[in-house]
Amino acid sequence: MELSLTTRTVAEHTVLEVGGEVDVYTAPRLRERLIELVDAGARDVVVDLERVDFLDSTGLGVLVGALKRLRTAHGTFGLVCAKEPLLKIFRITALDQVFPIFPTVDAATERDGSGPTS
Repeated sequence: MELSLTTRTVAEHTVLEVGGEVDVYTAPRLRERLIELVDAGARDVVVDLERVDFLDSTGLGVLVGALKRLRTAHGTFGLVCAKEPLLKIFRITALDQVFPIFPTVDAATERDGSGPTS
């Protein structure tokens, strides 16, 4: 399956909408796009995973890398995810304690993105 990446701005946050499957084959595209956003000056980034059908460990690694990159740049990073299968992955890996996870883009952009909500 293809990976779709769309960027928009919501309440001064850069929202990256991700769709499809994030796996060993598509994760490099996601990594490149996140690096481009940060290098271009994005400091408050929200990754919307609502249209993601599959996420493997490679995809999780890309998200962790983006979180570290933004922390180093004194930025914020949040995820939008309400799909139970994906939330389960974050819980099993304890990454729900690392990432701020929000149920909607509106919820993610209303806050400063500094703390998890799950």
